[in-house]
Amino acid sequence: MSDMQPASGEELFAGQPVRVVERDGVRYTLLGTAHVSHASVQAVEAAIDSGRFDAVAVELDPQRLQALNDPDTLAKLDLVQVIRSGRVALFAANLALAAYQRRLAEQLGIEPGAELKRAVSLANERGLPVHLIDREVGLTFKRASRRLGFFGKLKLVAGLAGGLFASEDVGEDEIEKLKQGDMLEASFGEFASESPALYETIIGERDQYMATRLREEHNPAQREVLAVVGAGHLAGLARHLEDDIEAPGPLRQQLEEVASKRNIPWITLGILAIVLAGIGIGFWRGGLGMGGEMLATWAMFTGGLAGLGCLLAGGHPLSILTAIAVAPFKPFRLSIPTGAFAALVETRLRKPAYHDFLQLRDDAQTLKGWYRNRVTRVVLTFMLTNLGSMLGLWLTGFTVYGKLAG
Repeated sequence: MSDMQPASGEELFAGQPVRVVERDGVRYTLLGTAHVSHASVQAVEAAIDSGRFDAVAVELDPQRLQALNDPDTLAKLDLVQVIRSGRVALFAANLALAAYQRRLAEQLGIEPGAELKRAVSLANERGLPVHLIDREVGLTFKRASRRLGFFGKLKLVAGLAGGLFASEDVGEDEIEKLKQGDMLEASFGEFASESPALYETIIGERDQYMATRLREEHNPAQREVLAVVGAGHLAGLARHLEDDIEAPGPLRQQLEEVASKRNIPWITLGILAIVLAGIGIGFWRGGLGMGGEMLATWAMFTGGLAGLGCLLAGGHPLSILTAIAVAPFKPFRLSIPTGAFAALVETRLRKPAYHDFLQLRDDAQTLKGWYRNRVTRVVLTFMLTNLGSMLGLWLTGFTVYGKLAG
C-alpha cells in the first residue's frame, strides 16, 4: 500500500517531496532530494535526527560513496590495468562526470550528492544500518552503450565531451533539471531526453533496481526505512516497490547483466573483406604493381591516420610510431584496438605521477588540462588513435572499391 502524495509542507522533510510505500511489514519513506540543494541536506538531517527510522538507504553504490568520501580515489587506479582490461572508455566517462560535478560545486557552493554523503554519515553516527541501493555507474554505462547504435554512441560521446570541456557556468535550465531529475541524466545533456534507450537505462532501470535492492535488504527488525533518492526517481521507485512481484535476487541479477559484445564484428569484417579482396584482385589484374599499390594505400591510410590521431593527442614520438606500425595489422587482432598499444607505450614512456592523479578533477575540466595531465593524455592517445585507425579503415575501403569499380 502506498501514499503517493508529496508531503511538501511537512516540517520534518523541509518541504522536500516524499512518497511512502508499505510492503511486507516495512514502511519505506522515500525522500526525494535535489543533488545540488542545501534544503535537501537539511531535510536529511531532520529526518534522521527525528529517530523515526531503523535503517537508511541511499542512491549510491560502493564506488560512488568512496569517491564522495575520498576525493583522491582516482589516484589509486592502476592505469596500465585500466588499458589492458579495456576500461579506458569507462574511465573517460567517469572523468567527464567528475568534471561536471566539480563545475556544479564551484558554481553553486555545494558538492553534488552532499545530501547522500550526509545521510550515510549521520546513519553511521547513530548506529543505523546503511543500504547502498543504486547500481554501479560502470554497469549503467555499459548497459546504455549496448542499447545504442553506432550513431547513438557518437552522440553519447559528444554529449559527455560537451559537458566535459564547457567553460561556462551550468545553465539555469540544467540546474532546475537537476533539482527534479538525476545526476547521470543531466551529465548526458539533451541527448538523454532525446534517446529513449538511454533514458530507460539511466532512469527507468535504476528505479526498478533500487526498488529491488530495498526488497532484497528486507529485515523484520527494520520496520521504518528512510530511502534518500533523487526527486526524479520517486514515482518510478514507489511504483516498482509496490507492484514488482518477481523475487528480488534474480531480478537484480537480470538488471546487472551486460550483454556480451558480438563475437563477430560484422561491419569491420565486411570492410576488411572488401579491402583484402580488392588487394587480391589488384594482384590478379595488375600484378605486383597494382597489388603493391593497394597494400601501400592500406598501410598509408590506416597507419598514417592512426599516427596522426596519436600526434593530435600529444603522444610521445615512440607512441606515434607504435600507432603507425600496429594499425595496418588490424585483421590479425580484431578484438584489440590500435589505441591500446599506443596508450600502453605512452604510459610506459611518460608514466603518470601521483600529482597527475591528484589533479585529475581539476585538469579534466579544460582541454588544456587534458594535454597537461599525463593521465588524461593517455586517454586522449587511446581515443584519437582509435579514431584515426577507424577512419583509415573506412577510407581504404572506399579507395580500393573505387579503383576496382573504375
